[in-house]
Amino acid sequence: MTEAMLGELEQKIGYTFADKKLLLQACTHSSYANEMKINKYENYERLEFLGDAVLELVTSDFLFRERRENSEGRLSKLRASMVCEPALAYCAREISIEQYILLGKGEEATGGRGRDSIVSDVMEAVIGAIYLDGGLEKASAFIHRFVLSDLEHKQLFYDAKTTLQELVQQENNGELHYKLVREEGPQHDKIFDVEAYVGEKKVGEGSGHSKKAAEQQAAYQALLARNRK
Repeated sequence: MTEAMLGELEQKIGYTFADKKLLLQACTHSSYANEMKINKYENYERLEFLGDAVLELVTSDFLFRERRENSEGRLSKLRASMVCEPALAYCAREISIEQYILLGKGEEATGGRGRDSIVSDVMEAVIGAIYLDGGLEKASAFIHRFVLSDLEHKQLFYDAKTTLQELVQQENNGELHYKLVREEGPQHDKIFDVEAYVGEKKVGEGSGHSKKAAEQQAAYQALLARNRK
């Protein structure tokens, strides 16, 4: 990755590294490290381990202070939904982190750049890198800005399928199901188009790089449409 690209990424994440190698490591997948014969510890995996712990601490502190009315069980469920793989990938894509991931040719060819598991891992690795470079305060600021911001909107998206399923069951107007209507693109970079139905009525539609992501988007659109009524 060039210095210019590192600088671009720093601008997007709102943090300038004293040690640029930490940011480079956070963006380096093991497939690239192996291909380039880089020491195996120079990929993002150790930083991801650290970032995961920092993210859980900051998120737990936020929920404990902001959701005083919630029980331990409810707080645990909220935290799990906020730091799960799809949620972190969603947050990472809002700042285009996936564009800066260094992947081996094989991983690139099989669609690794669009895979939630990789994108979310890099998001955690960036958090770990910021923590090492600037301390907990800087890492916390990043998490608050890019993970914990606009939480009501994000929470609706994260929980869309479950929330819609619960509403449909309560109203008993028909069974919720999803229909795959289109599948386009090469094998490693497919786009799936899905429609959500309650009984015979179409209630939402969505697209994504996996059927699961497309279904979540369709459920989210269905919930937004209900809220506008």
